[in-house]
Amino acid sequence: MEHFFKNKSIVLFDGYCNLCDSSVQFVLNHEKNQELLFTSLQSELGKQLLNYFNLNNAESVILIENNKCYSQSSAALRITRYLKGAYPMLFLFIIVPPFIRNWVYNYIAKNRYKWYGKKDHCMIPNEHLKKRFI
Repeated sequence: MEHFFKNKSIVLFDGYCNLCDSSVQFVLNHEKNQELLFTSLQSELGKQLLNYFNLNNAESVILIENNKCYSQSSAALRITRYLKGAYPMLFLFIIVPPFIRNWVYNYIAKNRYKWYGKKDHCMIPNEHLKKRFI
């Protein structure tokens, strides 16, 4: 399994969450170099990656980068470094202690279905984006 993601940056996201879907669309539209690959937490590959990194109960965005796994606010902030414009400056918030960052992240995550809704099925990428979803 490790050889699969060795030189790849992979974002795992909740495929049923409207906020997560919008976030993935935002990243796709603002990414500098189309380096990121995406898969849902509910996909077979997503489940395998969660199992590999011992994150079986993850409901958070996950970023696999340089053979390391980041979750919650750390993943979200690291993803900003892949974006165009001023968005990478958001990575500076990494200096905020994780317990504070993750409290905010978890508050939003806990309410995401209530505030943004939930889909009945995972997003199906169009032909142009299929190569970005694994």
